[in-house]
Amino acid sequence: MELFPLPAFSDNYIWILHDHQRALVVDPGESDGVLAWLAQHRLQLDTILITHHHADHTGGVAALREATGARVIGPAHEPMPEPLQRVSAGEHVDALGLRFEVIEVPGHTAGHIAFYAAQAEGSPLLFCGDTLFSGGCGRLFEGTPAQMLDSLTRLAALPASTRVCCTHEYTLSNLKFAQAIEPDNRALAAYVAACQQQRAQNFPTLPSSIGMEKNINPFLRTAEAAVVRSAQAHEPATTPDAVSVFATLRTWKNNFK
Repeated sequence: MELFPLPAFSDNYIWILHDHQRALVVDPGESDGVLAWLAQHRLQLDTILITHHHADHTGGVAALREATGARVIGPAHEPMPEPLQRVSAGEHVDALGLRFEVIEVPGHTAGHIAFYAAQAEGSPLLFCGDTLFSGGCGRLFEGTPAQMLDSLTRLAALPASTRVCCTHEYTLSNLKFAQAIEPDNRALAAYVAACQQQRAQNFPTLPSSIGMEKNINPFLRTAEAAVVRSAQAHEPATTPDAVSVFATLRTWKNNFK
C-alpha cells in the first residue's frame, strides 16, 4: 500500500492511497491532475473520501465519479455533490482492505469529519481535512472554539505514530506562529529546521504525526504553561481555561504575519 500527496491549486494536497491496482483519493478539489496521475500509474479509482464541503475539497468529485464510477463517501450533515454515501461518527468505511473509522470533528465547518485507519500498513492513517494542520488548525468558519478544541483533543488521543494527512501545505507559516508562542521549545526548533529543508527541496512536509503535533502544535498544547503565558500576554482577558487559551490563539493566528 502506498500513500502519495498530489499537489493541487497553490497549496492543497489530494491524498492518494493505492495497492498498485486500486486507488482511494481524499478531498479531490480538482479532477484533471488526479486522472492524469491515475493513468500514469495504471490505477483504477475505487473510492473517494470527502471530509467537508469546501470547493477546494469537492470540486473534482463529479468529474471523477463520471470518469471512473468510483463510489463517493462524505459527511452526513454537509452539502455534498450527490449522489454519495453519507457517514457520521460511529460508522466505518471499508476500502482497499482497510477499515476507516469516521470521526466527527466540527469546528472548521459544522459537519466536518475525519477518516482514521488504525490497521494501515506501517502506522495508522488519519485523513483530517482542514481540522488539524501540522503546527496549526483550521479557521473557525462555522464552529466555536469549544467545538474545535474538542475535535482536536479527540484527534490528539489517537496513537502517537498516527500519520496526520491534512490537506494544505501550511506548515512553515504555522510554525512561524508556533515559535512566537513557544520560542524556547526545542522540539519545535528542530522540526522547523527539518521542514525548511523539506520545502527547500520542494518536498512535502506531510504527513506529520500525532506524536510530533503534541510536541510542537500550540493548538494541541493549550494546557502548557508557556502557551498559557503567551496567550495571556497577547490578550490579558484570557483565562487559564483551555477553551479561553485556544480562542485567543485562534484569533491571534487569524491576523498573524
